[in-house]
Amino acid sequence: MKASILNVMCVVAVLAAAPVYAGQVVEKTKEGAEKVVDKTKEGLSKTGEVMTDAWITTRVHERFVGEDLLKNSDIDVNVKNHLVTLHGTVMSRAGRTKATSVAMRTEGVHRVVNRLTIGPKKG
Repeated sequence: MKASILNVMCVVAVLAAAPVYAGQVVEKTKEGAEKVVDKTKEGLSKTGEVMTDAWITTRVHERFVGEDLLKNSDIDVNVKNHLVTLHGTVMSRAGRTKATSVAMRTEGVHRVVNRLTIGPKKG
């Protein structure tokens, strides 16, 4: 009889502690999820690289290389929160349009602001 009472008391104690433990589990899960969101907020490229603003800047610059319409251009690429802003000079209106389209088609870019001017390279 004493063993039965002791068993019942153990079960009651476990059941009483369960909501507290469950709350701790939920809180830890939320904390873990927030960390994952922070780490992946910027997204992953098709190759699994994290698409940070610096990553996007590099990719846009790489894609400008070899573009005939962008030869003799001086383009500065600034990226903040996946928003690309282009500053500098290009040789023609077609070059200005090409720079925008190349930047916009770059993975991770959400929007492009084109502040390029048409004219010879400065400096």
